[in-house]
Amino acid sequence: MTSGDMNTRTTATGTAPGLCFTIETDVAGDLAHDAQRADALVTVRAEPVEGGTTDVPLAEVLVMDCSLSMADAGKIGAARQAVCAAVDALPDNTYFGVVAGTHVARNVFPPLPERGLAVAGRETRQAAKHRITALWAEGGTAIGRWLAHTADLLESAPAQAVRHVSLYTDGRNEHETPEELERALAVCADRFVCDARGLGDDWSYTELLHITQALHGSARAVDAGSLTDDLTTLVRQAQRLVVPRVYLGLRLDSRFRLASLRQIRPVEADLTGRQQRAGDLLHIPLGAWGAAHRQYRLSLRFAAPTLPVGEELRAAHIELLAETSTGERARCADARAMVVRRHTNRDPLPARPEELTRVENAHELGLAMRGCANAHERGDLLEAHQELRHALALAQDLDDGARVRLLESVAIRDEHGVVLLRPDVTRGEMQRVGLESTYRAALPTGPAEPVDALPHPRPVSGGEDAESGTGVGAS
Repeated sequence: MTSGDMNTRTTATGTAPGLCFTIETDVAGDLAHDAQRADALVTVRAEPVEGGTTDVPLAEVLVMDCSLSMADAGKIGAARQAVCAAVDALPDNTYFGVVAGTHVARNVFPPLPERGLAVAGRETRQAAKHRITALWAEGGTAIGRWLAHTADLLESAPAQAVRHVSLYTDGRNEHETPEELERALAVCADRFVCDARGLGDDWSYTELLHITQALHGSARAVDAGSLTDDLTTLVRQAQRLVVPRVYLGLRLDSRFRLASLRQIRPVEADLTGRQQRAGDLLHIPLGAWGAAHRQYRLSLRFAAPTLPVGEELRAAHIELLAETSTGERARCADARAMVVRRHTNRDPLPARPEELTRVENAHELGLAMRGCANAHERGDLLEAHQELRHALALAQDLDDGARVRLLESVAIRDEHGVVLLRPDVTRGEMQRVGLESTYRAALPTGPAEPVDALPHPRPVSGGEDAESGTGVGAS
């Protein structure tokens, strides 16, 4: 850091049962004279405690779409097989249930919801699979009702349990209103983590993202052949969650207000609206945690005239809290200060932290990918082509190989070398582009390798020669 440079990085460490948390802040502390916003990157790393043990119980509910459209292309058979495999993947003593979703929600196992969740063992797994294999496709799709029913079922789990839901759907949420879904999500918020999967071509990526971003989960596209592997992977990943609820704590100087908090790795989600007042702190839920690296972009707003020129100010204290077995929130990483300084209108400003600039460019890439998917959905091919070209250029500039490959897989070049969407691109492929727009590469675990030059744009081919891409892995 050069003399007078307020761009700072600070790190603090602490523990919660089973995990050691590290919180790192990268602050763009040099503010222009007329600036009205201050930004910071907050990186949270959780590593297993060496020799540590945890006895946090797991509660898992598998939610099956059994609507009539599942009868097509053998999807219901593939789903029965996948959910049975997921049940087999549950460790002994896991609390679990299976819910069938149509235009209503009903318990598959245990058959009587008032008795709560079952406990995984040889006999209960066999009984659950027996009932799963008897399911058939009928009715409509009302995902909010499935989630609300699941929330009630999970109430029977021990208070300290990690609660996780694995859900798939092959269709759009056509049998309840958006307001009904919104009410259900409000009821479910911070009660469990939900990972959702879109099966086939007819689901809506915007609905899945809305659900998983509200419930701290991930959304991905799958086909019938990969559903078994995907669901069993989700169940195994849920077994690594050991802290049911973690919160980012913010104590703001009176001149600053929270403008936004957005998770940016491994998957984007706007967390701004979830803030909870806790005395003089704001608590923002970050979901359940196992060993993981996540990154957030924090923005504060202020009125420029309220900040004295040239004076270092602690705009915010940033800390991390974990919910204990008694329901209290205890600090699990020491507070870090977000220090800023307002410059005169004559001062040259140091460059912003490079990673903040990359984050902003990656966000723009996601917007372009969603713009492409949305334009294709409404039949506006001219805009879809433009957004595709913009997204591909951004992905190449960011050296984001996974998203370059994904975008190339839906693209061709015309006789003039202009990049266009393939004429035969499917709706399912474009829904995948929309979903993958929210994913970013995992944080590096060591020093970054130097990059001598950005890669040359890759040639884009079409048809059977197009390189397939599935996007960046989440987790």
